[in-house]
Amino acid sequence: MEILHQQYGLPHDVAKESAASFLRAFRAQPDDESYALDEWPAHLWRNSLPKNYRHIAKNISDEWLKLRFKNLALTPDVIHLLESLREDYLLGLITNGPSRAQWQKIKLLDLRKYFDCVLVSGDLPWEKPDQNIFLEACKLLNVEARTCIMVGDKLETDIKGGKEAELGGTVWIPLQKDEMESDLPDFTINKVTELPEVLPASPKLKRSTLLMNAC
Repeated sequence: MEILHQQYGLPHDVAKESAASFLRAFRAQPDDESYALDEWPAHLWRNSLPKNYRHIAKNISDEWLKLRFKNLALTPDVIHLLESLREDYLLGLITNGPSRAQWQKIKLLDLRKYFDCVLVSGDLPWEKPDQNIFLEACKLLNVEARTCIMVGDKLETDIKGGKEAELGGTVWIPLQKDEMESDLPDFTINKVTELPEVLPASPKLKRSTLLMNAC
């Protein structure tokens, strides 16, 4: 919004509405395989901008992509957490979304090296909260569901799905501090780096499994 306003001269209210319109459209459909992967956001920007500003859609789309992946990047403390967890746990990544768009994030953020398996719903017949996607991760990791813990930020997909798959536990990380409290998850933490505080510490549980949601 600030780039639209400050660099391209859109009135502040128009810049705000254009950015909001793009975000609504992108969340509703983050990919369309009839377009090249990087061309789809540019198309959505073109439809979200006023007619007399549509010529800047490609530039704005490029700026947005840079900012998006800059803000999605793993912080050093999260990298340290993942590396530490892998010493005691198998780690699985489960994410909902179109295959191309999700794998683009996974590749650009170099996430694959931190996880023992990665499942993208766009490659499968199910998505969270369908219990089958959780059970498929267990199958790939050769573990029983009762030895797995689901860690995620969405009650309706991550936590509900983990419960329905009868996993050993669920940990919720609310995205907003003002989200309603819930008794659905087994544990609630404020940020992912607090995860070790609620995990089993017994040596008998070494190589248990954590299933994690990707943004």
